Amino acid sequence: MSVSVPGFACSIFDDTINLLGEGPTYDAVADTAWWFDILGKKLIEKPLSADQAIVHELPVMGSALATIDTDRQLIVAEDGLYVRSVRDGALSLLTALESDNGENRSNDSRVHPCGAMWIGTMGKSAEPQLGSIYHFFCGALQRIFSNITVPNSICFSQDGTVGYYTDTVTGKVMRVATDPQTGLPTEDPKPFLVRQPQHPGWADGAVMDADGLIWIARWEGSCVQAYNASAEVVETIELPCSKITCPSFVGRDASQMIVTSASTELSKEELNETPHAGKTFLLDRRFNGRLEPRVEI
Repeated sequence: MSVSVPGFACSIFDDTINLLGEGPTYDAVADTAWWFDILGKKLIEKPLSADQAIVHELPVMGSALATIDTDRQLIVAEDGLYVRSVRDGALSLLTALESDNGENRSNDSRVHPCGAMWIGTMGKSAEPQLGSIYHFFCGALQRIFSNITVPNSICFSQDGTVGYYTDTVTGKVMRVATDPQTGLPTEDPKPFLVRQPQHPGWADGAVMDADGLIWIARWEGSCVQAYNASAEVVETIELPCSKITCPSFVGRDASQMIVTSASTELSKEELNETPHAGKTFLLDRRFNGRLEPRVEI
């Protein structure tokens, strides 16, 4: 049972305190939400009908999960893409990812409507321009954007013709045309959203709903904001901690949204002032959301 947070339009979906909660997603067949504590090397599982989450320890830092089929998941991790057995959690390496670079790890990633996946990497200490965004589809992995510091806000239009991403430190969310059959960019990216005073904090994870609104978690901004096709803010939902990381639609009709957060690098005083930092929230409104497509490996 979720517990409402007084003064905020949300409840606590799960009270596990993550160092860096990230990569939430949802499996409609199992009616289960999944997300990561990247720095804690944990994968967290919570059926929507359950009171308590299940925490799975990982041997590596994972950041994103996609459904392959009812028995298998694809885990994006610091050194590769792994196939995970849903039954017993066994991991098998599918494709190496910057495995020769121990300074980097994976970050924000999302599946394109065609089944391709965009995968972000970054320096473990957010070193400037060490990261990239890769395209993975049917076993083939290729770099599509480079010289990125913190890749985030990866999401796609419903018809697969447009992709979005950000290098968080630039304050710019980029827009790029994509091939709906492959998920590959077909032109150079252009700025879509440039940080303004009405955009608190920095753009982190994002998801696009069925109405074409982009919902972006605002790192150090204590909220999720919705943007229309003109990059105008149409709604702001405030949340009870500063480091908001990523939204995901949940529920078999995709009408609900959970949002992850982080507690890393907060002082004892800050943690005392924001005791919900690192928890995962359920927003108190209905959405016209979309379910995530399965990844094609």
